[in-house]
Amino acid sequence: MDSQPVPYRPPKWLSDKVLAGALLLLLAPVFAVVGAAMALDMLLARADRGPWLYRERRISRGRAFDLLKFRVLRRNVLERQSGAEAHARLLEADSGNLTWAGHRILKPWYLDELPQLFNVLRGDLSLVGPRPWPPSMVRDQVAAGNDYRNRVMAGWTGPAQVQKGIIEPAGYTELDLAYVEACQTWSGARLVRYDLGILWQTVRVLARGEGLQY
Repeated sequence: MDSQPVPYRPPKWLSDKVLAGALLLLLAPVFAVVGAAMALDMLLARADRGPWLYRERRISRGRAFDLLKFRVLRRNVLERQSGAEAHARLLEADSGNLTWAGHRILKPWYLDELPQLFNVLRGDLSLVGPRPWPPSMVRDQVAAGNDYRNRVMAGWTGPAQVQKGIIEPAGYTELDLAYVEACQTWSGARLVRYDLGILWQTVRVLARGEGLQY
């Protein structure tokens, strides 16, 4: 099991910063729509009131950081998991746990993930890479023989995310490992070109509304 950090090549670092900033500017109207929908929801539904953002502890290249998301879970649901490791994905599978805005607007188009562009600018994430997992899940994966989440920058999206619904979840690790190998062996320019292709596929997935369906 290779324990060496995977290089975060300068061309990839630069493209992450430039593209994340550009996406934030381009998607400013979407942020405004999401904010208006959440505000209206909280105004009309007391059960849906709470903080705008939700933070989860995740791992990227062996370092713990706070992953940012628009809140889609009702406050009482979040309070029930107080003191436990935060992992909203498990709770989001039940539509009864979601706010109206989360159910109808954010989750179908993955709009709750947009604040992670700020994680990219802060250096917590790359735009493309294996998705960041909670610490306990990373420990379990390492115990099973895969330590790549401790060695490579996690991603806002990645090869596995654009293949959802096409391949079985059991194949996601192989896609992650292939990307890690590319980060180790490809030139920075080739890796950036590949990342751009993944980002374009991600945009197409978002436009089709292939997020959580209930």
